Amino acid sequence: MHRTEHASPSLPADDPTGLQYFAVLLRRLNGEFNRVAHEFAQTQGLHLTDVQALVAILDADPEEGPMTPGRLRGLLDLTSGAMTACLDRLERAGHIRRVRAADDRRVVHLHYAEAARGVARDFFQPLARGTEAARQRFSADELAVVSRFLVEMNRELALLRSGPASRP
Repeated sequence: MHRTEHASPSLPADDPTGLQYFAVLLRRLNGEFNRVAHEFAQTQGLHLTDVQALVAILDADPEEGPMTPGRLRGLLDLTSGAMTACLDRLERAGHIRRVRAADDRRVVHLHYAEAARGVARDFFQPLARGTEAARQRFSADELAVVSRFLVEMNRELALLRSGPASRP
């Protein structure tokens, strides 16, 4: 990963806990993560969607069982053909393995390939060091609040994705 300097518009100064302030910070964070993901995709000869698929496979909730092409397709909102092309690219590049379920050979489970974990670990090591450096500037109590906020943001985003009927 390489660093680039970007002009950054100033944050709204009137309320550092206000919605507009958070919106700007979250957009900036999302933009930076997207730039890192795009750079990783380019170094691996992948599409950005492929990287999103890798992240979904890596971060799959074990309580929901192994990731399947159907579940991944729903998460990424891809057509069946686009999902197949994505998985083919990831498998050819050595990032994933498709494994048939032992109890039902029609079911395919997607696994992040061990060799690919090393490639990703090497690429994202600077990000991991930066994250740890930022974490070290906060107390355990402050980090607990940040974690709680991120959990709640992810919950809200999942609710948005699932549609208005699922909102409380």
